[in-house]
Amino acid sequence: MRVYVPLTLSGLAAAHRAGEVGPGPLTAYAVTPQLREWYVSDDIEELEYAALSRAAAASLRMIAGMPGEPRRRVVVAVDVPDGHAVADPDHSLDGSSLGEVRIASALALAKAAAVHVDADDAEKDVAAAAAALGAADLGDDDAQFTVDGAEDHELLWFGIQEIPHLIA
Repeated sequence: MRVYVPLTLSGLAAAHRAGEVGPGPLTAYAVTPQLREWYVSDDIEELEYAALSRAAAASLRMIAGMPGEPRRRVVVAVDVPDGHAVADPDHSLDGSSLGEVRIASALALAKAAAVHVDADDAEKDVAAAAAALGAADLGDDDAQFTVDGAEDHELLWFGIQEIPHLIA
């Protein structure tokens, strides 16, 4: 099963130094039965993109809580054995946790399939989205429009060998 772990650039740097994403338990996103039902698609690529998008939104929330953090969303994609990522059945009807899974232990960074990161030109929109997140959560439509602006930026794909360049 492929899981998408939301991070920040400083979190990615820490994972690189440690050689692992962790410690556990970790919150990640994956193609769960609830995500399949919500997305109404059988196309695995579309479903994985939806899980990646959920992880990118979680990365934005992390960034919003860290004023000094660079304003670029980060998601690490890792393949884990079936059963290592577990969805919380108590959250199955909660729309905000669609695709959310828990992983009990740290994940070896060497096992990562890819790292997804915003391009430099997304920083302005990600910064605005992070600042507007609280108001959007309270139902402010203009703030939600600003948050959605960050989602207009596609995360770029990088191999794990490129992490040193990303965190430099």
